Amino acid sequence: MIQAIVYTSNAGTTERYAKLLGHETDLSVYSLEEAKKTVKNGTEIIYLGWIMAGGIQGYADAVRRFEIPMVCAVGMEPAGKQQRDVREKNRIPNDVELFTLQGGYLIHKLRGVHKLMMLMVTSTAGKALAEKIDRTPEEDDLLELMEHGGSRVSVENLAAPIQWYRQTLGGTEHE
Repeated sequence: MIQAIVYTSNAGTTERYAKLLGHETDLSVYSLEEAKKTVKNGTEIIYLGWIMAGGIQGYADAVRRFEIPMVCAVGMEPAGKQQRDVREKNRIPNDVELFTLQGGYLIHKLRGVHKLMMLMVTSTAGKALAEKIDRTPEEDDLLELMEHGGSRVSVENLAAPIQWYRQTLGGTEHE
C-alpha cells in the first residue's frame, strides 16, 4: 500500500504538484532528501521528479530505496507528451504507471548549469517553434511559456494520476 509521495524539484513546480497530490490523496509528502531520513527503505511511494534531457531527476536514487508503482515526470511539454521516451530513458518498467505533467518555465528560479542549459534549449527550440507556420494550440502555449515564463501547475493536470490512485489502489475521495 502506498505510504507517501516523494519528489525532487528544481524550480518548484514539481514540489507544487507533489503537495497538490498529497492534499488530494491524504498521503504525506517528502522531498527525496527528507524521505531518505524519514521513510523506511522498501516503502511503497509515488515518485515525482522533474525532467532534464529526458531524465527524471532523482528517480534512479528513489527506485533503489523505495517501491514505486507510479511516477509523475514534470517538464515543459504538455501532459502526456514524451511518455514513451521518458519511460525508455529512465528504464521505468511497463507495470509502473507513468504520467508526464506540464510544469512550467521559471528561469528566474534556476541557477548555474541548469539555467544555462535551459536558456540554450529554449533559445534553439523557441526559435524553431516561433518560425513554424502551422503551430498547434499546444505549440502556441509552449512558445508562450518559453518566451514569457510561467507555471502550468494545477490540480486539473493531476486528474489522471489522482484517478489512477483512487481506482487502482482503492484510495478514497478527498473530503
